[in-house]
Amino acid sequence: MGRVSRRVFATAALAALATVPQASAAPVRRPATAPVREMRGMWLATVTNRDWPSRPGLSAAEQRGELLAHLDAAVRARLNTVVFQVRPTADALWPSPYEPWSRYLTGTQGVHPGWDPLGTAVAEAHARGLHLHAWFNPYRVAMHDDPARLAASHPARRNPDWVVTYGGKLYYNPGLPEVRAFVREAMLHAVRRYPVDAVHFDDYFYPYPVAGQTFDDDLAYDTHGGAFPDRAAWRRDNVDRLVRETAAGIRAVRPGTRFGISPFGVWRNAATDPRGSATQAGVQTYDDLHADTRRWARENWIDYICPQLYWHIGFTAADYAALLPWWAEVVRDSGTRLYAGEALYKAGDPAQPAPWGDPAELSRHLTLAGQYPQVRGHVFFAAREVAADPAGAMARVVADHYRRPAEPPR
Repeated sequence: MGRVSRRVFATAALAALATVPQASAAPVRRPATAPVREMRGMWLATVTNRDWPSRPGLSAAEQRGELLAHLDAAVRARLNTVVFQVRPTADALWPSPYEPWSRYLTGTQGVHPGWDPLGTAVAEAHARGLHLHAWFNPYRVAMHDDPARLAASHPARRNPDWVVTYGGKLYYNPGLPEVRAFVREAMLHAVRRYPVDAVHFDDYFYPYPVAGQTFDDDLAYDTHGGAFPDRAAWRRDNVDRLVRETAAGIRAVRPGTRFGISPFGVWRNAATDPRGSATQAGVQTYDDLHADTRRWARENWIDYICPQLYWHIGFTAADYAALLPWWAEVVRDSGTRLYAGEALYKAGDPAQPAPWGDPAELSRHLTLAGQYPQVRGHVFFAAREVAADPAGAMARVVADHYRRPAEPPR
């Protein structure tokens, strides 16, 4: 997802919005209005301690306090959903019988942090009127390439034939049926245990390409790929199977729980496929990550799709103003809801193109989305920026678009 003291989230714009006018002598009768119902979400990333906890090794009380501060920041920004990363690297932020406790909690993989972060997050989010989507990364095992650094009990150490080293990281091999079965059950354990509102995958399926390196799945392909015209088709089928099997598992374990995926924003460029978008992206999910995201949405394999549209309006290679209507057309007449993933983290960053220096850039995204009824909301990357809002971009979104609270999507 996306290629740590907190400041209080408070701005003049938000303060103005919170101001309540004095009551008049005679009550004013206002027409009843239907409640606003749209996705207003934020990702809360735990991999490499990106958003939370601010560093490994904090006490349970400190970790809990930081987590609740993020939930409170979401409420202040009039968001209604938190997408909480609970399985960042084949580990767990809850007591799992399948995988070890995450090292991002204590600094040592497999060490109990003294509390239950996911259980707490679900309860405290619901107490605040927030939905909690449990965010899982299916295949990433480690952000390094040394299996000896994994906990001794780690399934990747017990099953080294499941693991592929690629680009300096460790991954489970999606081409092995036993791997798919394992990761599905490891994730579904959390769904059985907690009343999460949704299961969420990010953009990582097969890893992003690394120049000069090969993802070595020769043996799995030789064993399981005979019915396919080429390796790419076999790999796409492997990812398709994970998506379908996970969806079926969620329905069986906790009916009514949603399943959503947040892919890289470009399925294919139009130069590659006439059905693709008017983009010139260097990565195409269909070809490079072997993720047929367009199919999943059009054929209703998932409940929602939240493409990461992390580019500004007018960006030549991948224009937000071109991709948003393309995705709106993808979900048209389907049962899949479309939410736009927004790059709040780019706002005010001097390393980004000049349009991101304007605090109103993201607000313009939401204005544009208002022209497409298929766009049912937005999710912002990520929690750290929602809380600190260094460029004032989130405050501008709230002032321009979130004047009233909104109910989470049903």
